[in-house]
Amino acid sequence: MRSALKLLSTLVVAVTLAGAPVAVGAAFAQNPTQIGENPSGDNPTADSVNEEYLFKQDSKIHGRVTIPDKKAANLIQPQGREYRAFHEQSLPWIAGVVILGMIVALAAFLLIKGRMASPRSAEKITRYNAFERFNHWMTATCFIVLALSGLNYIFGKRLLMPLIGPDAFGAASQLAKYAHVYLAWPFMLGVLTMLFVWVKDNIPNRIDWAWLKAGGGVLGGHAHAERFNAGQKVIFWMVVGFGLAMGFTGIAMLFPFALADVNGMQLMQIVHASIGALFIAGILLHIYTGTVGIEGSFSAMGSGEVDLAWARAHHDLWVEEQQAKAAGGPRLKGHPQPAE
Repeated sequence: MRSALKLLSTLVVAVTLAGAPVAVGAAFAQNPTQIGENPSGDNPTADSVNEEYLFKQDSKIHGRVTIPDKKAANLIQPQGREYRAFHEQSLPWIAGVVILGMIVALAAFLLIKGRMASPRSAEKITRYNAFERFNHWMTATCFIVLALSGLNYIFGKRLLMPLIGPDAFGAASQLAKYAHVYLAWPFMLGVLTMLFVWVKDNIPNRIDWAWLKAGGGVLGGHAHAERFNAGQKVIFWMVVGFGLAMGFTGIAMLFPFALADVNGMQLMQIVHASIGALFIAGILLHIYTGTVGIEGSFSAMGSGEVDLAWARAHHDLWVEEQQAKAAGGPRLKGHPQPAE
């Protein structure tokens, strides 16, 4: 009896296992929905709202947050992608072409034309007083640090980090950031001081137009000039204009969202970086003319005095004005021509 029951149980199990595939196949034949599919037969990917449709409804994709900073609810905005593309692709090319282009142009000019020589005499005349020189060098020193730290923002991870490694680059970039933030204030103060001290001598007039037509004496002949010639006036107004623009956009970035929303912040960075590249190129030209470009120019901001013959060659109208103010001052007869 026990043997018969055991045999019967074995037959039942065998029949069940043999019939399971048939039953499952019949079930799938009646219900074609496959494993992993939505039982309702809908396609959730096709029915979902796509990104393009959302952006047509609003310029940003918003979420909901309970924290006080409601800006954190902005999940995606197309302008962020445009800013990233500018920073990573366009900006390095713009800065590189502008700055390197200026360096190449100045080197070529020096190679072809050579250094502009100036006449000499035994007399000196004061060109800048101590306060003017101090403000100039304070502003210039700050600008150099600001320029280098700004260039690190554009080219650092591409050029510097492979040379010194990520750890050293991170530490150097942190120091550069602090220097950029804190030295921006004395730089802006220096630019404003230049504006108030020198603006009266940098108003364009007909003499400047004649100076430009004569090529500043570089192309031959003598070009009359006052305390500042037309080229120096261009540099002055570039420093004032670019300096104020860099100051405004820089302050806006120092205090995020105080003056603009996220789109405005991105615009501030684009303007700041673009003007910065042009600013550096313009200052390179200024450095060239004040050092190797024109003989005898550096002493003006070095000791504050220049050779009287140099002054008469490059700023003759200013010399006559100074000599008229100080009767009996050192004088030269005639108007010496700048040597070629």
